[in-house]
Amino acid sequence: MFGFLIKNIAWKLANHSIKSHVPKVNIYIPKDSTLQSMSSIKQMSKTVSLINSLEEQISKLSDEKLKTKTQEFKNKIQQDTNQAQDFLSKLEQELQQADNVKRQDIEEQIKQAKNDLKEVTEKSLEEVLPEAFAVVREAGKRTVEMRHFDSQLVGGIVLHRGKIAEMATGEGKTLVATLAAYLNALAGKGVHIVTVNDYLARRDREWMGPLYEFLGLTVGTIQHDMDSKSRQQAYGCDIAYGTNNEFGFDYLRDNMVIYKENMVQRELNFSIVDEVDSILVDEARTPLIISGPAEESTDKYYTANRISGQLKGRRITEQEQIEAKYKEIDLSVGFDYIADEKAHTISLTDEGEVKAAKLFGVESLHDLETIEYRHHVISALRAKEFFKRDTHYLLKDGQVIIVDEFTGRMMPGRRWSDGLHQAVEAKEGMKIERENQTLATVTFQNYFRMYNKLSGMTGTAYTEASEFKEIYNLDVVVIPTNKVLARTNHPDCIYKTEEEKFNAVVEEIAELYNAGRPVLVGTISIERSERLSYLLKMRGIPHQVLNAKYHELEAHIVSQAGKYQAVTIATNMAGRGTDIVLGGNPEFLVKNVLKDKELEHDSPEYKEQYDKLITKFKNEADDEHKKVVEAGGLHVLGTERHEARRIDNQLRGRSGRQGDPGSSRFYVALNDDLMRLFGSDRIAFIMEKFGMEEGQVIEHPLVSRAIEIAQKRVEQYNFEIRKQLLEYDNVMNMQREVIYSLRRRILEGQDIKSYILDNLFELIGVILDRYIYAQGETQGPDVKGFKLYLKSRFSLGLDMSEEDIISSSKDDLQDKLYSLLTAIYEEKQKTIGSDRMRYLERVTTLQIIDTKWKDHLHAMDSLREGISLRAYGQRDPLIEYKKEGFAMFQGIFDSIKDDCVETIFKIEAVKKDNMRSIFMSLPQQLVHNDFSGLQQRPQKKQPEVQKPNDVPQQPVGQPSQKVGRNVPCPCGSGKKYKKCCGK
Repeated sequence: MFGFLIKNIAWKLANHSIKSHVPKVNIYIPKDSTLQSMSSIKQMSKTVSLINSLEEQISKLSDEKLKTKTQEFKNKIQQDTNQAQDFLSKLEQELQQADNVKRQDIEEQIKQAKNDLKEVTEKSLEEVLPEAFAVVREAGKRTVEMRHFDSQLVGGIVLHRGKIAEMATGEGKTLVATLAAYLNALAGKGVHIVTVNDYLARRDREWMGPLYEFLGLTVGTIQHDMDSKSRQQAYGCDIAYGTNNEFGFDYLRDNMVIYKENMVQRELNFSIVDEVDSILVDEARTPLIISGPAEESTDKYYTANRISGQLKGRRITEQEQIEAKYKEIDLSVGFDYIADEKAHTISLTDEGEVKAAKLFGVESLHDLETIEYRHHVISALRAKEFFKRDTHYLLKDGQVIIVDEFTGRMMPGRRWSDGLHQAVEAKEGMKIERENQTLATVTFQNYFRMYNKLSGMTGTAYTEASEFKEIYNLDVVVIPTNKVLARTNHPDCIYKTEEEKFNAVVEEIAELYNAGRPVLVGTISIERSERLSYLLKMRGIPHQVLNAKYHELEAHIVSQAGKYQAVTIATNMAGRGTDIVLGGNPEFLVKNVLKDKELEHDSPEYKEQYDKLITKFKNEADDEHKKVVEAGGLHVLGTERHEARRIDNQLRGRSGRQGDPGSSRFYVALNDDLMRLFGSDRIAFIMEKFGMEEGQVIEHPLVSRAIEIAQKRVEQYNFEIRKQLLEYDNVMNMQREVIYSLRRRILEGQDIKSYILDNLFELIGVILDRYIYAQGETQGPDVKGFKLYLKSRFSLGLDMSEEDIISSSKDDLQDKLYSLLTAIYEEKQKTIGSDRMRYLERVTTLQIIDTKWKDHLHAMDSLREGISLRAYGQRDPLIEYKKEGFAMFQGIFDSIKDDCVETIFKIEAVKKDNMRSIFMSLPQQLVHNDFSGLQQRPQKKQPEVQKPNDVPQQPVGQPSQKVGRNVPCPCGSGKKYKKCCGK
């Protein structure tokens, strides 16, 4: 009845179209679709009908006429947006000439003008959407031999409107992206299509590139090993494919260059994020960091590792914590440290503190000089307790390589921060690289929120819909499948022990193998995949293993996982992005054969050989497809429940592609990590109630429900971590926007001279307050100090008597000094040359900004490491972090202004080739940080930071007026104020 109602609605919508004849909308809506998704799809059915009605008309166009449609669309969009664009350009020109007083007002006008332009552009794109989608559909048929299904048209509309399209595996998300990418590229501001790895970015560009190029658009790919020039060319294309990490790191690098021509990215306009749940949820727990080495010895890590082996620890679960609190039991008695398995934290006991200090040969781990020892021993204990080889990392080529916990892929070049990577290296006896200092950092949340419009697609997003809405303001729309889903999802099989579970898994694999059915086995770690592989070898069952150790073969292995009698073991389904076709994928087989023959992809011989082999392999695949379908299709077998339901759904979704038959089942043991840490003893109680014996299996809805509750608890826990990361990074993000905006203003060649002179005028006021007009009752104006300061700082010999200076008003004296100093500035400019002076102003200001910002990042890192201790004083650490972070940033921003003025007045002309960014002079590493600093107590020596509620101590003989950070300290020490009382 319900299905009939939906079909009836779709029919009515189709027949109310403005066209006389509209084809039927072919969208299957399953019974379990959410009301919100059904409502959204109903609203889009009319647009899909209109696109379908244009198909016959568009299909009659010649290739040349079809290509001209792109320019027609561009002309219309440009005509619709001309007025708004001209007004924005006019404001941007005014901003270049504006002084600091007018800048804020013009910047607000620009912000509003950009919003107005965005609205006009979106309206224009909506008007051309039906015809543009029809054009893309026709181009797809002519170039890549694919015709977009109606469900894919719905997906394209969802992406264009800045939402997340949840589409089942095998529904053709790669093709869906072409619709929204083409439409939005017509505005001429670029489209980024984000994938999870370089292989998929390259594959999708090669696969879909001919479609875009046929319609006159340019397509680029950003790869890890590309140089700046190649990146510029790729970003300059209408559509650019790349990974989330490459886009993020390029953004950071662009804000570290000293010449505008070295920047690679343009405005962040529109982004389509493939596997959006993996990128914006799973990987969002860890920020992107560009770091450089700090000048510290590495011997301390070996020492800490040796000491960690002499400390006695206790691992505790959440249930043990609850029971201990209820029974008032001290779990730390008799132990040197406590390892909390749920939070992945280490806490040294009092006995452990004393013992560790003795082993280090120091009196205490809490002195300023020795507190870093505490940090290193805790890092060593974390490496010992929570980080396992072949699960969290691999040893390869003498290095510790991180393994991504969600995809099972290796992450070469990435390092855990906060000394953890060095601790793991020490644990494994590897050569230790020095600890790094942050040079630039950004979270995925704040990076992707900078796009004018953001969208995404995945097979599993609805379970995280609330997070997408709260963090990114993205709605999730579940797109119906093109064909009815024919997969059978069997209940979980529960065993008491892991050994019993794996024995049962092997038995089922053997049974299915003998029946000829392909089996995809999912594991959560490399260690378990190799254990299962060993058991299958003992049974004589041929199989393929896909994990981080065989990353290069993942696409080929996954593409053939649907062949008759194929058994594939995959760690966290690392091959996402490659379809499992029943009977095997003939295209991959042909490409591998031609690759072995070392034929060039663009050569005539390659095409000739491809056409000859593809027919042969297709016939073989069709025969196997029939056999596999008769046997029951692909069976997905999960050896353990993942901490997130999405990951399980991703594995399960590999079966039942495009209406194919298939099935899935998960095996669970009571001592699995998820059950042990988050399942409490609820499931164990159920097992006891059913009287389970060794080797006995149970399948019951109560158990499945208990597992789902455990997964929800983990998801909520991880969401809180991501949310906390974002709250802290929002503080840095506001500061980053100010600094990067100032850098961008300088790089784009705006008037730096006015910036310098505005700062000069402000600094003169501070100097006058400091020496002349703000003296205490016991001390008069310091005219000698005032003149000495002007002489040493600006080489200005002030020809005014003491009486004249004292009797002058502040405004008059400030104007006079400004006039004199401006004359010196103009004379310097005349000597050096106007063009050379502008160059010196620019590079000097950038050098100062970068130096100050780098130091500020280090100070903020130190502040964040210790801020959690404020909770012991009944103060909110986040609020304290915001207060002190703001005070620190205000200090460095003021010092940037002061140092820019001082340096420009003293600098001499230099050759252009001698100037380098301070960032580029340091060896850099790209780090995907381990977010643990906010969950542990501080371990490093921290800078002394003034508490917000304390009254700042004033310099001797000075009232509470602002003192320039670079002026001689009033206490008489001879040091600069920032190095003395201003610390």
